Amino acid sequence: MEGLQTTEPASSLAADQQFHLVANSLAQLLETATRELARDREAAKATLVTASHILQAEIERCSGANGSTRGGLAAWQIARVRAYIDSNLHRTIHIRDLSAVARRSPAHFSRKFKLAVGESPHAYVVRRRLERACHLMMTSTEPLSEIALSVGFSDQAHLCRLFRQAFGQSPAHWRRERAIPYELTLSTGMDGEYPMS
Repeated sequence: MEGLQTTEPASSLAADQQFHLVANSLAQLLETATRELARDREAAKATLVTASHILQAEIERCSGANGSTRGGLAAWQIARVRAYIDSNLHRTIHIRDLSAVARRSPAHFSRKFKLAVGESPHAYVVRRRLERACHLMMTSTEPLSEIALSVGFSDQAHLCRLFRQAFGQSPAHWRRERAIPYELTLSTGMDGEYPMS
């Protein structure tokens, strides 16, 4: 019991020292950037980038210490990667792009992403594309060929193949089963409301 009491304050002291070291470094970098801003914008920018890297590394270290990602990526990395994917579903997404967002090497990123999320980056992107396609099929009258392209599939056949693997039926059949009565919407000119006389 006494051993625990002496080591706990020591680890707390080390954490406090680490925090003060990082905080002082960041404060000095920000002061330097403020001074350089008027005379050398590029030097100020480089200083701010350095401060940003230090801060992100400290956030990652703290996230890892709290065990928040089961040995995978830090919470900020996962959030940034997910936001990047959702914003870029309409285009080709490469592992090198995702690893750059997370500031990891591609191989390291792929392993850690799977640990954190439970599926490979490719599987995650495909799932998000299918989810977005489902949303568009329910909320628009766009043809499947346009929906496929808008969510990043190469063509309608690509969407159909992956959709059938995931849901066990074609997207057209899935859409018909869940269809909003568009005929009613088109005939009245309103969203299911009766026309005014």
